[in-house]
Amino acid sequence: MKFPTQLWLAVLCTPLLLAAGPAAGGRFDGNWTTSLACEAHEETPAYKWDFPSVIKDGVFHGQHGEQGGPGYLVIDGPIAADGSAKLSANGTVQHTHAHGVFALKGNNYSYTIKAQFTEIKGTGTRDEGAGIPGRPCTFEFTKQPDPSTPAPPSN
Repeated sequence: MKFPTQLWLAVLCTPLLLAAGPAAGGRFDGNWTTSLACEAHEETPAYKWDFPSVIKDGVFHGQHGEQGGPGYLVIDGPIAADGSAKLSANGTVQHTHAHGVFALKGNNYSYTIKAQFTEIKGTGTRDEGAGIPGRPCTFEFTKQPDPSTPAPPSN
């Protein structure tokens, strides 16, 4: 009996597709706290923000502030199975001349974040992309305990 070519391809490729699976699935899923720290830059002082984030089905989403308002920032992106991620950050400038003469209060900005996650924490840095230096910023991600999981007994 001879198998059609499509069947052979399905038999050979199925293990590869199953191994690839979703970006990261449940490994990183849960509620997280994102801590963003940016160094002083020109006339803008250094600052630090802590805000809630969530990873669901291997996709990161975090938001600081109200959409369209000064200081608004949203971070999104998939996390690979090995924990690496290139996240997209989009926001609204909070201070006048926040990043030099080209970024005035209320203007929109965007950049990418190179990040690495484990099951309980992560770190990241603002990516300079095409070599255009931006404000140095670092990120720390901390997974929050699942409220439905009981705490271990204390002795």
